[in-house]
Amino acid sequence: MLETAANDHKTGVTSDQAHKGDATLYEIVIVGGGAAGLELATGLGNTLASRKKARITLVDKSRAHLWKPLLHSVAAGSLDFDEHALDYLAQAHWHHFNYRFGEMIGLDRAHKQLQLAATHDEEGVEITPPRSLLYDTLVIAIGSITNDFGTPGVSNYAIPLETPEQAVRFNHRLVNACIRADAQPDPVRPGQLHVVIVGGGATGTELAAELHRTTREVVAFGLDRIDPERDIHITLIEAADRILPALPRRISDATIQLLKSLHVDVRTNSKVTEVRADGVQLADGGFIPSELVIWSAGVKGPDVLGRMDGLETNRIGQLVVTPTLQTTRDPDIFAIGDCAACPQPGGAGDVPPRAQAAHQEASHLVKQLPRRLKAEPLNPYVYRDFGSLVSLGRFSTVGNLMGFLVGKNFFIEGYFAHLMYRSLYKMHEAALHGLVNVILGTIGRTYRRRNAPVVKLH
Repeated sequence: MLETAANDHKTGVTSDQAHKGDATLYEIVIVGGGAAGLELATGLGNTLASRKKARITLVDKSRAHLWKPLLHSVAAGSLDFDEHALDYLAQAHWHHFNYRFGEMIGLDRAHKQLQLAATHDEEGVEITPPRSLLYDTLVIAIGSITNDFGTPGVSNYAIPLETPEQAVRFNHRLVNACIRADAQPDPVRPGQLHVVIVGGGATGTELAAELHRTTREVVAFGLDRIDPERDIHITLIEAADRILPALPRRISDATIQLLKSLHVDVRTNSKVTEVRADGVQLADGGFIPSELVIWSAGVKGPDVLGRMDGLETNRIGQLVVTPTLQTTRDPDIFAIGDCAACPQPGGAGDVPPRAQAAHQEASHLVKQLPRRLKAEPLNPYVYRDFGSLVSLGRFSTVGNLMGFLVGKNFFIEGYFAHLMYRSLYKMHEAALHGLVNVILGTIGRTYRRRNAPVVKLH
């Protein structure tokens, strides 16, 4: 049975919070510690919670946070997860909010209760029991998951890039495959060290470029029986007529030329119908041998959003929200980030699931939720598109900046584009730690990297 609060809901106290302090504080619960959720919890912790105006609680099923656009670098081995991971418990302690380890499995809107599943360690021992949390305002920010479109074999033989654990898992599989190929008495099998990336969006494209370098770096550390040019092959598959279909064509064209110069096999207008242990089957009858498959073809809302006590979802499972980011059927529940379908003014479709949108939505609610506590009307959120950037590792960065300064959009590439791309991550870090700490942390990581391999080897 779920653990519930003994107190009346209006006190805003659950049974695991009652001993923490003032039982009359307004309860704001945020589910999901991604870019949007963690920035929101940090911002509200620094403002409302530090002044005892509300109690802020962040719920996540993981222990540590990593900025999602970095997952492809972790998978490729060019970035060490441990160097960039942020512990939720520590962040909560530093910024005056509470962290609860758990996974949302349901919702009781009538009693304003969020239901959490039990958690267990690697040996199956229970860490936390099933329980419920009471809220006055609930913000759902659990991101998105990979959409496999029901393709057979994806769950068995392909790895998505939704979490740091999956990125680390692929990196281990890649390094192990190289060591295994070098140690075996027989020649490298066709497809043994071939990597197929299904989905030519930003994640798949960036991973393809990053893998070209890191696979060769791994082999260079004494794996002499592997010939990178002969034995390692990277294929990027996209069902649309071009890679990066959501971005301007000029970015797509520049990216595909660079990938081809790296000998990445780019296949557009190609649909995968099955993933097998030895490769992927295409709709046109072709077959690509590969024992290393990444699936990054499309996203959807997590399945749990369909069990949120009648909240409205769209065709891909996202929560439908109003311009104030409140869900359409419950004004006490907000949704932000990739799990939210937020309309843009003028019928321009929904806000795209991008890191800049998550950052903007979190910043918006940091300002608006204090207004809600004072019963003031909420201002609508308006998405501002500052452009799109695609990092191709050390080779290049390409993108476009929107004309909020010069009155028109313009294409950028090279070192300046790379600096702009890195600045997006620094903006996220600054929202969590402050600018001074970001500068000091960057200097420290730079020094440590000078004394370590440029690629993750374990």
